Amino acid sequence: MTPRMEAADIAVVALYFVLVLVIGFFAMWKANRSTVAGYFLAGRSMTWIVIGASLFVSNIGSEHFIGLAGSGAASGFAVGAWEFNALLLLQLLGWVFVPVYIHSGVYTMPEYLSKRFGGNRLKVYFACLSVLLYIFTKLSVDLYAGALFIQESLGWNLYVSIVLLISMTALLTVTGGLVAVMYTDALQAVLMVGGALTLTIISLIKVGGLEGVRTKYMQAIPNVSAIIAAGNFSYSSSCRIEPKPDSLILLRDPLDEDIPWPGFLLGQTPASIWYWCADQVIVQRVLAAKNITHAKCSTLMAGFLKILPMFIIVIPGMISRIMFADEIACIGPEHCMAVCGSQAGCSNIAYPRLVMAVMPVGLRGLMMAVMIAALMSDLDSIFNSASTIFTLDIYKSVRKLASQRELLIVGRLFVVFMVAISIAWVPLIVEMQGGQTYLYIQEIAGYLTPPIASLFLLGVFWKRCNEKGAFWGGMTGFILGSTRLILAFIYRQPRCDQPDNRPAFIVNVHYMYVATGLFWISGLVAVLVSLITSPPDEEQVRTTTVWGLRNIQRAPMKDTGGMYRLTEKSHFNSDGSFQEEMPPDVRNNRCLDGEDGRQLVPSTDNPATPSTETSPATSPAEQFGQGKIEMIQAEEGCHDNEVTSRCMRLLDCFCGIKEGPQSPQEKMVQDDAERIAERLYEPPRVKLFLNLGLVFICSVGIFLFVYFSF
Repeated sequence: MTPRMEAADIAVVALYFVLVLVIGFFAMWKANRSTVAGYFLAGRSMTWIVIGASLFVSNIGSEHFIGLAGSGAASGFAVGAWEFNALLLLQLLGWVFVPVYIHSGVYTMPEYLSKRFGGNRLKVYFACLSVLLYIFTKLSVDLYAGALFIQESLGWNLYVSIVLLISMTALLTVTGGLVAVMYTDALQAVLMVGGALTLTIISLIKVGGLEGVRTKYMQAIPNVSAIIAAGNFSYSSSCRIEPKPDSLILLRDPLDEDIPWPGFLLGQTPASIWYWCADQVIVQRVLAAKNITHAKCSTLMAGFLKILPMFIIVIPGMISRIMFADEIACIGPEHCMAVCGSQAGCSNIAYPRLVMAVMPVGLRGLMMAVMIAALMSDLDSIFNSASTIFTLDIYKSVRKLASQRELLIVGRLFVVFMVAISIAWVPLIVEMQGGQTYLYIQEIAGYLTPPIASLFLLGVFWKRCNEKGAFWGGMTGFILGSTRLILAFIYRQPRCDQPDNRPAFIVNVHYMYVATGLFWISGLVAVLVSLITSPPDEEQVRTTTVWGLRNIQRAPMKDTGGMYRLTEKSHFNSDGSFQEEMPPDVRNNRCLDGEDGRQLVPSTDNPATPSTETSPATSPAEQFGQGKIEMIQAEEGCHDNEVTSRCMRLLDCFCGIKEGPQSPQEKMVQDDAERIAERLYEPPRVKLFLNLGLVFICSVGIFLFVYFSF
C-alpha cells in the first residue's frame, strides 16, 4: 500500500501556503499594480537574482517533476538533453534577443512582430497561437501533473485537487501582477532546489550512487509472473517492459524513437528557440530587468540552475523505476489501469511514488510543498503572461479606446477563461505519448512553434525580411504543422497489446524531423517571398534588428536619487500640455517605471477626443493615447464614487485599480532614446566579466552533452 501524508506533512504544506501568500500579498500592496508597466513588467525594476530564480522556477513546473522524471523512468538519460539545450539557448536570449527587445521598447512578443514587420496580422496570429499553446501544453499539463501528485500523496480525486490548486494560484496572480509572481518565485526556487536535492541524496544513497543507478536501471524489469498471479492480468510480448539498450546515452541513433540526434539538433533546437527566446512567459521576466547587465546576469544564473534538473529530477525518476519496477514499468494496459488509472503507462507516477516511499514524515510535506511551489510558479507565470498577450495584443486591437481600468480587469477575467478550458483538456493528456507527459508537450510544440522561431530569427538577423515574407512563411509552416497535429489526434497510438495500423508517415517519421522540415520550409518561403516583394521601411528595422544595436550610443545610468511625479499643483499650459513643477536640475530625472519626465501628454481617455491614425508598425503600447502609452496612477485610493457601485469599488481595491476624480494624472511615454541607451549600457569591466561567464557556461553545456552521450 502506498504511504499517505500524515499530520506533520500537512502542517508543513499549510505553513508553506501561509508563507507564500504573505510574501505575495506584501509584494502586491507595495507594487504599482494599477499601470500596465507595473502589473505586466514589474516596473522594469527587477534585479538579476530575482529574475534568474524566476526564470528557473517558471520553467521547472510540476510537469517537469512529473513528466521529466517519468520520461527518465521510461527511457533513461535522453530527456535531460532538453535541459542542457536550454542552458545554451538562455545565453542566446541574453546576448542577442533581449538587447533587440530593449532597443525596440516592446512589452510583448506579438508587439515585437508588429513593430518589426508592420501590419497587424502577424501580431494577432502569434498572439492567438501563444494563448493556445499556453492552454493546451502548459496550463492543462501543469494542472494534471500537480493534481496527480496530490492524488498519489493524499488519495484525493484528480479534479478536486485541480480546483484547489488553481484557486490558490489564480488568487495570487489576479491580485498581484508580475511583482508578486517574481518575488514568490524567488522563495519557491530555494524551496524547490532544497527539497529536490534532499530527495536526490537520500535516494542515491539507497541505490549506491550514480554507478548504482547505471547498473541497476538496466536490470529494472517487472516480475511478470508475480504480477499475473497476483492480479490475473494479461501480458503481451509486444508491450516492452525492459529498459532500452541505449537508456544511458543522451543523444541517440538517427532512427531512435525518443531523441534522434539529427532531429534534436536541427528540429527540436529551433522549437526550443521559440520557448527560450520568443515566449512571453520567459522574455517578460528578462524585460523586467533594470538594465542589460541585470538581464545577462539573470540568464547566466538561470543557465547554471538548468544543470540541476538532470540530477534532481531525471535521475530520481530512474531510481524510482529501480525501486518500483513492478508499478512504474507496468506490464500491460489492464495492469497500468489498476496501478495509475491510465492504459498508456504509469511512468508519470515515478516521482511522487519515490517521494512517498523514501522521504520521512515531515520531509514528505516539504516535497509536497515543492511540488505545489513548482505548480503555482508555473501557473502564475502563464496566467500573467497570457493575460498580457490577450489584453495588449488581441483585446486592445478590437477595443482601441479601452480605458486602462477596462484593460486590467479584462486581463484578470481572461485568467478564469483559460482555467476552464485547461481543465476540460486534462483527460486527453493522460493518454498521449504513451503516458509520458513531457513528450506530449514537446510533440505539440514541435508541430506549431518551429515556424515562429524561423520568423524571429529572420526578423532579428536579416533586415531584408518583410511583412509579406514573414506572414506567408509563418502561414505555410502553421498549415503544415496543424495538419500533422490533427493527424496525430486522429491516428492515436494504439494499446501496446494491439497491432499498430497507423500510416507509415505517422509511425516512422519522428516529430523532431517534422519540426526540422517546418522550420526550414517556413524560413525558405519567408526568404523567397521577401526577395520578390518590396523591402521593409528603414524605420521598421532601425531598432528591431541586431544591426541597429551598432548605431545606438550607450550611456551610463544617471543619478536618479528621487523619483518625480506630477502633483496637484501641476497645471495645464494654454496649448493643453502639462506644465511640469520641477527644478531645471532635475528636469531630466525619470518618473516611475524609469520613464523620462520631460514628455507628458494630456489624457485622451475621453472618447470625444479623436485618436490619431497610427502607422502599420505601431505597437499596442504606442496606441495608448495618440501613439504614446499612458501609464496611469490615480492619486486617490478606493474612495467613494457616486457613480461606481460598492461592488465595483471592492473589485477595484482587490485588483489594485486606483481610479479617483479626473484630476491631472501621471502620464508617461515609452522608453525614449536616452532611456534605452542607459538600459543598454554596460561598464567595460562588467561586460568583460559577463562575457567570461558566457564562455564558461557554454563550455559546461557542451561538456555535459558530450559526457552523457558516450
